[in-house]
Amino acid sequence: MPKGTNTIQTEKLSTQIVPIIGMTKSVETEIVSTMQRLGIVRSQSYNKLGSVRHWGLDWKKAYPLVRALRTPESLDLPSKLMEWTVNDVAKAISAQQAACIEALGTALHHRYPGKENEKRRKQCYKQLSDTSFLDNPFLHRVVRKQFQRGHSWVKNQIVYQQGGYSCKRISRHTYELELAGLRRGKRNRILIRSNRKITRQIRLIHNLELDRFEVHFLVNHGTVTAPGQPREIGIDKGYTEAFYDSDGNAHGKGLGFLATAKSDRITAKNRNRGKLWGLHRKLEKIDPAKSARILENNLSRKTENRRYRQDQEAIAQVIGAASKSLLGSESLKVFAEDLTQPIKSKRQSKAMSRKLNSWMKGAMRDSLQKWANWTGSVISEVGSSYTSQVDSVTGTLLGRRNGDNFIRFTGVVLQADHNAALNILARGTDKEISRFMKREEVQGVLLRRTARFLKGMGLTLRDGIELGWLDPKHSKCKAFKELLAGMRGTSR
Repeated sequence: MPKGTNTIQTEKLSTQIVPIIGMTKSVETEIVSTMQRLGIVRSQSYNKLGSVRHWGLDWKKAYPLVRALRTPESLDLPSKLMEWTVNDVAKAISAQQAACIEALGTALHHRYPGKENEKRRKQCYKQLSDTSFLDNPFLHRVVRKQFQRGHSWVKNQIVYQQGGYSCKRISRHTYELELAGLRRGKRNRILIRSNRKITRQIRLIHNLELDRFEVHFLVNHGTVTAPGQPREIGIDKGYTEAFYDSDGNAHGKGLGFLATAKSDRITAKNRNRGKLWGLHRKLEKIDPAKSARILENNLSRKTENRRYRQDQEAIAQVIGAASKSLLGSESLKVFAEDLTQPIKSKRQSKAMSRKLNSWMKGAMRDSLQKWANWTGSVISEVGSSYTSQVDSVTGTLLGRRNGDNFIRFTGVVLQADHNAALNILARGTDKEISRFMKREEVQGVLLRRTARFLKGMGLTLRDGIELGWLDPKHSKCKAFKELLAGMRGTSR
C-alpha cells in the first residue's frame, strides 16, 4: 500500500452460538445451581451500580463495591466467578449510560441550538462523562427523565474469562470444555459442537425457550482495511423493502410481505383465541373438566411462540441479506435516517398501526451497524423530518408524494424511495439542518429555500399553494406566516 495513504483498519467480529451436546446430570445440576447463585449477584449488582450515583464508574472498580455488600463466601461461590459476573453487569450499565447520553442529543440541541452554542454542548457532553452533571440542574433533570435504572432477573447464564476454562479438540466438530466449578481444583467437563476452537470470554447460557444449554463466544474473522474517505451514499429505510439507496437500488425486497403476513396471522390467531377464552370462562362453572381441557390443549403458547420465532427469524434474515447487499462489496459512508424516536403522526387505522408496530426498525439499525463494522463502513444518522416530502432535484417542498411515486411540480414522476434516499444523502452534508433539529425548525429552513426558489420564478409561497405545487398544510406554520409578512414588507 502506498505510503501516506489514509486508511482505517477494523476487526471483523461476530458472536457465535454453539450447543452443548454432552453433559452429565451432576454437572448440569451444579451449573444450574451456579446460575441461580450468580443471578442473585446480578440482581444486587444492578441495584448497587445502576443508580445515577455511580454514573461513569469504571467497570474495573465495580467488584470491590459489590463485594462490600455481598461476599462470594455467603453464596458459596468462587471469587473469580462472582467478579466476572459483576464486571459483566458493570459493562452493561456503562453501555446503557452511553445510550442515554446519545438519546440526550435532542434535548441538548433544543436547549442550546445553533453553531453559536456548539462549545456549550461540548461542555455538557463532557459533564455527562462522570457525576459532575449532577451540579447542573438542567442536565440532572434530563438524565433523570431519560435514564431508566436497570434491574436484572437473569438467572440462566455464567460468564467465564480465558482463565476460567480450557478447550480441547476431540474430533472434527467436537470440543471438550473444562469449566471452573464451585469447588477449588475441580472442573466440569462438557462437550460442544463447534467448527472452531473457543477462545476469549465465553458465556454459558441455559436457553429456556429451546430447553438447551449453549455457549456464546466472540469470533475474530480478521481485519478489514477501509479508505479514509469512503464513497458517500444515502439510504431510505422502508416497509416494502428494507433499504433503498441513492444509487437507485432496492435491498431486501419482500420485507413488507413477510411483516404483513406475520401481523395478519397473529391477528387472526388472537381473534380465535379470544373466542376460546370466552368459552373457557363460560364453562368453568358448568363443565370444569372441558374448561380445563380447553385451557391445556387449545390456549397454551408453546406452538405460537415457535411460530413467532420462525417469523422473526425470517424477517431478520431478509434484513441481514439487505445489509450485506448494501455494504458487502465496498467500504462506504452511509447516511441513514434516525428512526429511534416513536413515529408521531396523524392517527392511523388499526390495521396500519399494527403493521407499523411489526416494522423492525431496531433490527435494521443493528444489522446495518454489524455489516458496517465488518466492511469498515461508517453509518451516520441524519434527521428524518421531511426527507420524503422534498424534491431531490430542487431541494424544495414543491411536489407531493403519492404512494411509491413522487410527483414534481413540473409533472415529472420520480420513484419515491429513491427520491427520499437522495434527500438523505444531501441532508448528510447540509450545514443548516442538523440531526437533532425540531420538525418545525426543519420545516422553516425548507420553506425559506422554497420561497427563494419561487422568487427566482417571480412567484410567492401563496402562488405555489394556488398552483397546487406546495401542500396547503405548510400555510398553517409560523415560518410560512413570517415569510409572507416579510414579502409584504419588502413590496411596500
